[in-house]
Amino acid sequence: MTAGGTTRVYVSGHRNPDTDSIAAAIGYADLKNRLDDGATEYVPVRLGSVNAQTEWLLQRSGAPLPRHLPHAYLRVRDVMRTQFPIARRGDPVRSVGLLMASEGMDLVPVVDGEGVLTGLLTERGLARRYIRESREASRLDVPTPVGSIVEVLGGELHVGDADVEVEGRVWVQAMHSTANSRVQPGDVVVIGDRPNATESAIERGIALLVLSNDTQPTDAVLALARGRGTCVVTSPLDSYVTSRMITLSEPCRALAEADPLTVGKDDLVRDIADQIKDVHYRAVVAVDRDGRPVGVVTRSDLVNPEPRRVLLVDHGERAQSVPGIEEAEIVEILDHHHIGSIETKLPVTAIFDPVGSTSTLVVERFRQADAEPAAATATMLLGAILSDTVLLTSPTTTERDHTVTAYLEDLLSLDAQRFGREMFEHSSDVADVSASDLVRRDLKEYELDNGKTLSVAQIETVGRAIFDRSEELLASAERRRARHGDVLFAVMLTDILAQHTRLLVTGNEALAERAFDAPVVDGAIELEGVMSRKKQVAPGLLAAASG
Repeated sequence: MTAGGTTRVYVSGHRNPDTDSIAAAIGYADLKNRLDDGATEYVPVRLGSVNAQTEWLLQRSGAPLPRHLPHAYLRVRDVMRTQFPIARRGDPVRSVGLLMASEGMDLVPVVDGEGVLTGLLTERGLARRYIRESREASRLDVPTPVGSIVEVLGGELHVGDADVEVEGRVWVQAMHSTANSRVQPGDVVVIGDRPNATESAIERGIALLVLSNDTQPTDAVLALARGRGTCVVTSPLDSYVTSRMITLSEPCRALAEADPLTVGKDDLVRDIADQIKDVHYRAVVAVDRDGRPVGVVTRSDLVNPEPRRVLLVDHGERAQSVPGIEEAEIVEILDHHHIGSIETKLPVTAIFDPVGSTSTLVVERFRQADAEPAAATATMLLGAILSDTVLLTSPTTTERDHTVTAYLEDLLSLDAQRFGREMFEHSSDVADVSASDLVRRDLKEYELDNGKTLSVAQIETVGRAIFDRSEELLASAERRRARHGDVLFAVMLTDILAQHTRLLVTGNEALAERAFDAPVVDGAIELEGVMSRKKQVAPGLLAAASG
């Protein structure tokens, strides 16, 4: 949920995103937001850094770079309450307690003058104060402004300054005899209509005299109080309630839990659950970088929290999706690959349509809705279609891809082939890109039936200069395969103009030889006319792995 109560859905392509993954996320999120009634916000995201081709296309189109989504696990910000009461350290205990009750909270964060969290006032803290006072004399543990006492009592100050602070024991002088009184200098005394007891208490050097039941002080009492430096207050309440209210006038910092449990807004919920269970108040305060409270998470907030919602485009494999996808709610899948290993908790619309690009499917949905993509979005979608179909020459290309391309050509008033060649030419120079970056830039992982993985990366270029780096790329691929335990790691070096791919393989070379009925020579197989990972390379490798 967003701050305004709107449901947020992340529109996500696959890891190591290619141009189609980014463009489809941007385009489909745009369409969904137009068609939705405003109750849901669709946010395009990426799961990694964009490649050079996508970066060029983003700059050319003017479309914003989607935000990075590192995972789909629930974070503190997803479950925390953002509307909650906050108390200042000097606020009276009673006012904070009333605030706590009115908000239905078991606790209230306490902050200093800068708004920085310093403590936590809890129901347990309030209860312990009352239990203590049932066993011993009431007292003010920290200096308490007389003005706060007057405010809580709803009383009137007759002598003294409201800023004067008092502390110590609080007595009720109910007996006629004061000879055995244990009142000490600096104490607070509550007395009713008993002038003699009143004067006696003042003469003992008390700091504050409170006259209950609206008893008005005599002129003699006022004069004596001024002479002894005693503050005088009248209260409309009876003596017992007055004494209780005086202790509740104490600054709430006196009862606050010191060093409360805090977390950051982006901390994972699963990491804080045990911490919440370990503290008696069963809650945690989310703070910003300056230590100011921005949210509260209680134990009840962790009971069946709403998961993060994700709409998947351009993939249906769990291994290719956002980390934590198993804990998220998948609301829809729009893809042009085979049905993968994604599992959903609820029935969802899942479309796996065999066209050349997911962006083709997105444009078709724009047209079905009688909506026209903005120029930036249309440019991204056109570039993605030309990228995935390699200028409409890939064997995955369908008549629908041609139709959508023609529509976008007309909409943008440009020549698609010229635009596509420009895109490939500007993004095919990888001379300055490290081998380790190249082998993971456009990488897809596939889960096998035995639980292991097979990975295929692709580097599309204009010309064969990249072929000269085969040995370097193969070594980097082997290091990555060893780290991740892949059965096979393959790298497609694809010359899009020559329509030729050199397939570098490391790991189980026999698997690649079975898939293409060709020998692996120096870690490579030459594949004439092969350009598509989705249709020409991955299916053969997966079939060989399962055979």
